[in-house]
Amino acid sequence: MAAVRRAQPGWTTWPDVRAALRSRWEKGDLLRAVVTGRPVAPLELPLRGPSARELADQFGAVQDWVAGWRAARLGPARLETAALGGRLIGANQVPRRVVLDSAADVWTSLGVAADVARFDDLVAATGAELPAGLGWVAAHPHEALALAPEWDRILSVVGWILRRGGPAVYLRQVDVPGVDTKFIEHHRTVMGALLDRVLPAERIDPTAPARDLVRRYGLRAKPDLVRFRSFAPEDGPYSELAVRVEDLARFPFAARSVVVVENEVTYLAFPRVPGAVVVLGGGYAVSRLAALPWLADRDVVYWGDLDTHGFRALDRLRRIVPAVRSILMDTETLLAHRPHWSREPVPTTDHLPLLTPGEQAVYRSLLAGEHGEQVRLEQERIRFSTVERAALTAFRAVPRRCGDEGARP
Repeated sequence: MAAVRRAQPGWTTWPDVRAALRSRWEKGDLLRAVVTGRPVAPLELPLRGPSARELADQFGAVQDWVAGWRAARLGPARLETAALGGRLIGANQVPRRVVLDSAADVWTSLGVAADVARFDDLVAATGAELPAGLGWVAAHPHEALALAPEWDRILSVVGWILRRGGPAVYLRQVDVPGVDTKFIEHHRTVMGALLDRVLPAERIDPTAPARDLVRRYGLRAKPDLVRFRSFAPEDGPYSELAVRVEDLARFPFAARSVVVVENEVTYLAFPRVPGAVVVLGGGYAVSRLAALPWLADRDVVYWGDLDTHGFRALDRLRRIVPAVRSILMDTETLLAHRPHWSREPVPTTDHLPLLTPGEQAVYRSLLAGEHGEQVRLEQERIRFSTVERAALTAFRAVPRRCGDEGARP
């Protein structure tokens, strides 16, 4: 007689049911139901068991499977059975589904009753303080639950910004018990997500990332400073100053000639040019100079790295000061310093319509790789004697403008 097969081909066991229930928990479905008000229970979990043919062919294996269910410790779960069989073997009661009749039964089966109690408190606090934030809690229930110990303080910070934030308020001024700036920085991602849901659209800058609470939500940013060295006696005794942009917009420096450079050491070492001022532009930070309308009345020279991004910064500056001139950004300078070339990591390929024909020629040669792949010549690599000659040549005959005879504008 052939031996009876004892294998169980994929029939559901109690550990399988627990794993399926745990999966629902980990996906957030069960906690999400708590937020949205959908009933968690009764919860029915169907079982995959033997067919009538399998019952006849593998009766011993089916008996073992049923015995396993009878021995399982189901806790509050309830096992429902159904009749299975036929003419050959008769009707037999086999497991068909596991039922959890109440939400409490679900939480007990999962061992998460304490977590759910904390989550209930969290949902209630959010509904009372920031009802619009419940959408985020529903979308990220486990993330919210992990933040339960800090949740009241997070809500208080978001509510404070909602009620009192604005362009005159620094983030440091948020005044909530138990909260400091480090706490806000640590939780800025979730705070940003909540602020996106509770603030009106006009108070949100969609171009700024949600982690940047200051820019995105219209708080007061650290002031933009313009750092400059002036060689004009009228600008006073200081060899170097850093001035807020808004202050410099109202009170211009006296120098009539302006050199904008990118590199700090180059800025500090730039040759003294009588009656000129050297401004640290810092690459694309030259855009802050747009706040200085009087700059259009100066003779402005720009010197940036001889690479694609240097020309892009020059193009941006020319949008602010159309008559700006460039120095040391030509083919002659590039070729004269071949041993000092380096590689530009990520060149820009932007269309730069405000470059002069000569500048365009150099820019296009860099893009085309005429002198090598991704060639760049950083301004600090140019011989200083070359810099001195270029500075003297650039300001040997500074164009005079109406009012040059006076001191400050």
